[in-house]
Amino acid sequence: MSRKILVCGSVAFDTIAVFEGHFKDHILADSVQSLSVSFFVPTLRKEYGGCAGNIAYNLCLLGGSPVPVGTVGGDADDYLIYMRKLGMDTSLLRVLPELYTAQCYITTDLDNNQIASFHPGAMLRAAENDLTGHDADWAIVAPDSKDAMFAHARRLHAQKIPFLFDLGQAMPLFSGEDMLEMLNMARILSCNDYEASVVVQRTGRSLADIAGNLQAVIVTHGGDGTSLYTEGVETRVAPVPAEEVLDPTGCGDAHRAGLLHGLSEGWSLLDACRLANVMGSLKIASKGTQNHRPTREDIAAMLHKHYGVRLPA
Repeated sequence: MSRKILVCGSVAFDTIAVFEGHFKDHILADSVQSLSVSFFVPTLRKEYGGCAGNIAYNLCLLGGSPVPVGTVGGDADDYLIYMRKLGMDTSLLRVLPELYTAQCYITTDLDNNQIASFHPGAMLRAAENDLTGHDADWAIVAPDSKDAMFAHARRLHAQKIPFLFDLGQAMPLFSGEDMLEMLNMARILSCNDYEASVVVQRTGRSLADIAGNLQAVIVTHGGDGTSLYTEGVETRVAPVPAEEVLDPTGCGDAHRAGLLHGLSEGWSLLDACRLANVMGSLKIASKGTQNHRPTREDIAAMLHKHYGVRLPA
C-alpha cells in the first residue's frame, strides 16, 4: 500500500511560445528604454505545471499516493480531470471560481533565452487552504505564495508531519530570518547548488551546520549529481546520464518526487537520492514538465542499472 504524501505548492498552467529567431537581433541595448517589440510565434503549447502539480505527477509515475495542496481558479476544470485520471486525490485543491489559475507565459528563442510573465491568480490565496486534520507519512512545502508556504509549514509542524522544504523559485521572497524559521520546522532541506549558496549567504550558516539540525540537506548539481549532507558527512551521489538533454524545466520537481517516494517507503537517504537522480534524468530528456511517460518498470530498470538498487514491486 503506497503511503500518502501531502504536496503543498503552486498549481499552474504554462503557455510556451517559440520564436524562430533570436531576441538579440530585435532587442537593441540602446533602445530598451522605449522597448516595443512583437514576435511571431508559430509554435505554441499549453502545459500543465506548477510545483505541486509536477511533483504529484512524478509521484504517480512511481506508484505513490500524492495529495496536492493548492488553490486553482475557475478555469482549472481540465487540469483537475487530468489529475483524477492519474489517480490523484484532489480533495485539497481549493477552487476559487472568481479567479484564474496561476499562469506562466513564456516566449523562448532559438538560443533558449526566455521572456516570461507570471500571473499568480488563485495562488495568492493559497494560505487559506487549511490542511489541518489531514494525516500523511511525508509532505513537501514547495514554491507557492510566501504566506502559503509558511502557513502549510506551521500546520504540518503542529501535526508532527515531517516535511521537505523546497525553496526553489520562491527564494527571492525569503530573508535569512525567514529561511531559519522555516528550517526550524522542516525535516529536510532540498535545493540546487545556486539556491544552496544563497541559503548559506543569507543565514550565515554552512550547509553542514544547517544539516546538523535536520535529518539532511540535499543539494543538486545538475549533470554532476547530488550532495547529501547528514550526520556531519557529505556524500556525493553520482548522476544518471540522460539519454537526451532537451528541457531542464521541472527536473527539480521530478527529483523531489523521487526523494519523497523513497522517504515515504522507509528507504535510506542515500537510496532516496539515487531514485531522485533517476527521476531527474528521465525528466530532462522530455520537453515540458509532465510529458515524460516512463513506466514503473522503466524506472526500476534504470535504478538497478545505475545503482544496483531494486524498486519494490
